[in-house]
Amino acid sequence: MNGAERARLSVALLLCSDRAASGARDDATAALLAPALAAAGHVLATTRIVPDELPAIAAALRELALVHPIVLTSGGTGLARRDVTVEATRSVIEREVPGIGEAMRARSLAVTPMAMVSRATAGTLGGCLIINLPGSPRGALDCLEVVVPIFAHAARLLAGAVRDCQVEVAAERAAQGAAEGEDRTR
Repeated sequence: MNGAERARLSVALLLCSDRAASGARDDATAALLAPALAAAGHVLATTRIVPDELPAIAAALRELALVHPIVLTSGGTGLARRDVTVEATRSVIEREVPGIGEAMRARSLAVTPMAMVSRATAGTLGGCLIINLPGSPRGALDCLEVVVPIFAHAARLLAGAVRDCQVEVAAERAAQGAAEGEDRTR
């Protein structure tokens, strides 16, 4: 299996929004994220919409995590009373991965000071990595661009397919450098 085949992951998107769930608003997030995932070699395989209700979000996360190695959420990461995606995520994950939320907030702070009120988190459930993205479609895309480079490595770690992280990361960097060199010669 070559690197491209190995890295292609099935990604699920869970939109957490009362308005989108009721049909009162179309959500543009999936349309923005799908091409960015494809450009990184992954596929947005499933999009599901649930209202901002902790039990509904938690149940959907559990279901999606059984099928997909990466589950992204969008919405419900702020301070409003109905913003419960973070609580739902924490109720199902086994281990939190705080560096992901920190990296997304750092990137978002370059765009808006409102990023300081984001409570987005990430964590693992079995062999799945769950990541909370902002509800704003553009914010979700900006944050996806920060975290998508770690998807394949995280999935391999969760699958137990990494024996020596340092060696694997060095090989990935070398392959990326070779690919970038090929692109420059074309």
